[in-house]
Amino acid sequence: MKRFINTLKNIWNIRDLRSKILYTLALVLIYRIGSYVVIPGINPATLNNLQSQTQNGVLGLLNMFSGGAFSNASIFALGIMPYITASIIMQLLTMVVPYFTKMQREGESGRRKINQMTRWLTIIVTIFQSFAYLANLRYQIGNATIYSITGSDSLTFMNFTFPIAILLTCGTLFVMWLGERITDKGIGNGISLLIMVGIVARLPFALFSEFVSKVEDLGGGLAIFFVELLFLIIVIMLCILLVQGTRRIPVQYAKRIVGNKQYGGVRQYIPIKVNAAGVMPIIFAQAIMFIPVTFSGFSGDGSSAIAIALSDFQGFWYNLIFAILIIAFTYFYTAVAINPKQMSDDMKKNGGFIPGIKPGKKTEEFFDNVLSKITLPGSIFLAFVAVMPAIIGPLFDAGTQFAHFYGGTSLLIMVGVVLDTLQQIESHLLMRHYDGLTKTGRIKGRSSM
Repeated sequence: MKRFINTLKNIWNIRDLRSKILYTLALVLIYRIGSYVVIPGINPATLNNLQSQTQNGVLGLLNMFSGGAFSNASIFALGIMPYITASIIMQLLTMVVPYFTKMQREGESGRRKINQMTRWLTIIVTIFQSFAYLANLRYQIGNATIYSITGSDSLTFMNFTFPIAILLTCGTLFVMWLGERITDKGIGNGISLLIMVGIVARLPFALFSEFVSKVEDLGGGLAIFFVELLFLIIVIMLCILLVQGTRRIPVQYAKRIVGNKQYGGVRQYIPIKVNAAGVMPIIFAQAIMFIPVTFSGFSGDGSSAIAIALSDFQGFWYNLIFAILIIAFTYFYTAVAINPKQMSDDMKKNGGFIPGIKPGKKTEEFFDNVLSKITLPGSIFLAFVAVMPAIIGPLFDAGTQFAHFYGGTSLLIMVGVVLDTLQQIESHLLMRHYDGLTKTGRIKGRSSM
């Protein structure tokens, strides 16, 4: 406890770090206040149907990522997810389209161009999602509960739908701007931090609701609640191991001259992450699983066996297919993101080699073999974490909102963002000769790999 208090004092004594943390907290507060500002023309008392719709399924995940703004019909209802969607699209384009691949390799100028394209694509994605959100909103609460902005009884495209769609688009762009300001002048990655804040904001309500339901259960419900918390801590520790886990490959560099300095006999380590794909496989798998249900809804065949099986988020077949897709996408994303041939060529150009492995083709085969071995357990554990809510719900009779915190993208995002932020704080402390947040002073985040 004394070490923790001293660490807080050290953080406060560093003026630059103190300013960054206060600046970040101020922008996060603005984001949270905005999530409760209801869209003009909407009666907040009539949102019961919308809030019930966002209890489960994909809309429940969107509501969690937006910190409840989706179910509140807030001006930040779409949150940062359109920007994430645009970023994923641009990331895939840089992997498969030579034009974007070349642009990415141009360095800082190329990254600025890609970021600008991502912003424009965010606007396009947000506009489409805004109209879809308003169509669903009118279906859930009805025209009678929407107060027209013009004061008339009729709702038309120009006096309600179009201006509110523009408002929702501006809300998403403002949230994106907040995230970029946090990244530039605050602490941590702003976009990831806002997503984590939206997830964590739902935790107290879910935790309190779960506690109340277990207290009302006279058959040892309170003991089961503490078992749930213990199990949650164990899952969090396993996720930390998944985020930080690496295979360190030793590389020996021969003597070489760089400028006027001579280097020789230098040994370094290449860390290859156990989970190089992050949460991307889960996001891709969720999108694929949602497609058949969407088409069945449009075709009116929502009562088919396939539609029912893929709509049951706690069902066996849904989670089995979901886990298989996650494992497949993990291998695909790792194969696209990490190129063994390029790693072998770069090492050879820099005069490096792996002890006991011949440079060239043998080194490439070695990297490919290592990736195959470490990706398998990483993908299986990632799939296990993703289906964890479906296991926890029936096992402990837990509520849906509370069960979401045991797995999926929510838990991995929280763990990754917290580790990244703590790593940046610790780097500030160590640079000014203070003790780190841990005794070893070596917190590893996603960015350290």
